[in-house]
This record gives sequence, structure tokens and C-alpha cells, in this order.
Amino acid sequence: MCRNHGPGHRHGDCRCAGAPMERFMQPCLLLLLHRRSTHGYELIQSLREFGFHDSEADPGTVYRNLRRLEEEGLVSSQWDTSGGGPARRLYRLTPEGEELLHAWAEAITHNKRRLEYFLARYREEFAQSKY
Repeated sequence: MCRNHGPGHRHGDCRCAGAPMERFMQPCLLLLLHRRSTHGYELIQSLREFGFHDSEADPGTVYRNLRRLEEEGLVSSQWDTSGGGPARRLYRLTPEGEELLHAWAEAITHNKRRLEYFLARYREEFAQSKY
């Protein structure tokens, strides 16, 4: 986030560096489904623990991601009629989804090292200057 915007800022045409992490939703959904099979609504609620705000984890965005993951064979779903209400989709992680989850973890670890290096250099630079 930039100095002029709060955590819910959507950035749009803003030149600040706090671009949304839309693709980060994918590994978060995979990790949540690794914990247990669940319904879309529960996934939407659980995304908050990863820092997603309601505007970022709106139902349309989450269900589009789930559909895409299912089309790619990373998630499967079936109708769950066991509850007292209307049927709901129950999402499960596939073995291919688990493989991708491991790949995401490796990529995030690599990127974290790069970001930590950048922040260390940044801090050194500004510790030496009169910012």
C-alpha cells in the first residue's frame, strides 16, 4: 500500500506499488482445501486469515478461481445434499492440486528471499541517507 491509501485500496490507475495479489488466492485456496474439503462460502470466510479483505475475496472472484482450478484438474467438486438447505458444492483438492500447492510453496520461498534481500538493501540505503 502507498502512503495515500489504506489496506482496502484497489489501486486501479494509481502508481503506488501496492498492487493486488490476485494470483495469491490460488495457493491459499489449495492450502485451505488441503486441510479439508469444504464449501465455497467457508473458503470465502477462511481467506481472511491470509489477509484478503471482503472486497478482494468477494464470492464472484472466489468462485471464478474455484471454477478455473476445477477446469485445470486441481480441484474437484460434487453437489452436497446432506444439509437441510439447498444443495451446495463441496470442493476437494486433487493430487494434481497438491503437486501445484508444493510448487507454489517453493516459488513463494524463492520470492520471499528476493524480497528480503531487497528490503535489506533498501534499509541500508536509507539508514545511510538523510531521508
